[in-house]
Amino acid sequence: MKNKHFDQNAQQTLNNIIKLRRDIRGNNFLNTPIAEDVLEKILASASLAPSVGYSQPWEMVLITDQKIKQQIVANHQQENQRAKALFSDEKQQQYAQLKLEGIIEAPINIAVFYQPENGPVLGQHSMPEMGEYSVVCAIQNMWLTARAHNIGLGWVSILDPDVVKEILNAPATNKLIGYLCIGHVKEFLDRPELELINWRQKKTLAIYQNSY
Repeated sequence: MKNKHFDQNAQQTLNNIIKLRRDIRGNNFLNTPIAEDVLEKILASASLAPSVGYSQPWEMVLITDQKIKQQIVANHQQENQRAKALFSDEKQQQYAQLKLEGIIEAPINIAVFYQPENGPVLGQHSMPEMGEYSVVCAIQNMWLTARAHNIGLGWVSILDPDVVKEILNAPATNKLIGYLCIGHVKEFLDRPELELINWRQKKTLAIYQNSY
């Protein structure tokens, strides 16, 4: 595999996977179990992510227990009401119609934690947040691998991380970075759902590209 080069077919496949990745909601998940070997590939892809100082600071907690899911959902509902109040009346009406999580519907939930080192980490002194960014890279690997296997993944951000830590009895030093819902889906939309309902529009490359 040393000095491996990829042809145009592989390049196009990667581009398609990135382009067609979607954030999946609860109204789209199926209860079909995920094959064990596919789940292992999704989890293994996290370990291939870049990490500051090769620290690999991620820790995954797999959740299938319905009682635990119900506790997580209860927290989501509480936080969701607070989040809704932040928007204007028009946006609130649209917000209320959105299904923003798939905690119960998805067969598997994954809580992804940042697990800090006890000592110094190469490359992390000046930018300590690089450890957390490394975990985000691991999540992105999982997201793209899941899509490559036609498995949906949704990232639930409307949660109180401290409450989730308590529910899962996570170590005090761990920090929740992502709460993921994964499973087979009814469909993969051709465009992101929030773009389709005109919540926000996709930025063009020119908007966020500068040259010096």
